Amino acid sequence: MSDNEGPRNRKERRAAARESGKPVASATSAPKLKLAQPDRSKPNGKTLLDVYDDKKSLLDQGQPFDPKHNDGLVRDEGGNILEAGLGDGELIGPLGQAVFWSAVLGMLHFTFDVLIYNQYRQEIEWRPIFTRTLTILPVLFLLVWMLRSEFAERFHMVKQVFYFATAVVAGCYTIHVSNQDGYYYVMKNTPPLGTLWIWSVIEMDVAFAAGSVASNVLYLLCKGYTIF
Repeated sequence: MSDNEGPRNRKERRAAARESGKPVASATSAPKLKLAQPDRSKPNGKTLLDVYDDKKSLLDQGQPFDPKHNDGLVRDEGGNILEAGLGDGELIGPLGQAVFWSAVLGMLHFTFDVLIYNQYRQEIEWRPIFTRTLTILPVLFLLVWMLRSEFAERFHMVKQVFYFATAVVAGCYTIHVSNQDGYYYVMKNTPPLGTLWIWSVIEMDVAFAAGSVASNVLYLLCKGYTIF
């Protein structure tokens, strides 16, 4: 080892320490640490055991930790509502629902249009089909957005009556058009009527939906029409 270089490894460091007369550190030598007693003072805040004891009665009753947040509403200690959340069943607001449902109903309208072309064995003209679908999308968006807004949610029964009337009228008129009018009139009117019919049934409660379907079936029988 040259004079200008320091020890490069453990062996050289030990040899240098022996030459200088310094003690060689052992791998098993204990470091010198200052010994002190642990802090036995009580914590300033609540511990996990304290929180558990506070919530144990609620757990025994099968209730979660914060029942004041269960309904999506933020309340103060007195139970007064401070602000409304989304709730358990509403992951997106009225605008998001309008976008989703208008897209779904637009695809349904597009499918009806293609099926009717195929039923009458017409050569499918894609451009007018896409044009009609894109034309009805803004109408569907506005309908869903208005009827799912916070203001409309306050009038649940009024909405149900509106959906019921729409389903009955659209369904009966679809049945009438399909059995009485020419193929060109059917091709123009059945896709939007069928889309509104199905959408109204989906939006209704079970009792109203069953009543609307029963009304359509009664109209079908009274007019002497057949399904096929």
